[in-house]
Amino acid sequence: MSTTIETPDAEERCAYCDSRIFDHDPICVRDCDADCGSPTYFCNYACLSAHVDSEGLTTGASCEWSPE
Repeated sequence: MSTTIETPDAEERCAYCDSRIFDHDPICVRDCDADCGSPTYFCNYACLSAHVDSEGLTTGASCEWSPE
């Protein structure tokens, strides 16, 4: 999986709250299960976490474990 690293535009907006990402502590994520498409930017971990929760991205994404 090869990706190109580029610095986003200074006016890039957070995918969750629409704030300018460089006004905060930006995070870039890619979905590399789907061909490492375009990056999605979030202004901080709180917005990333809120996005994951609001989109239900953890539902069904964990391993099953049984103590038996």
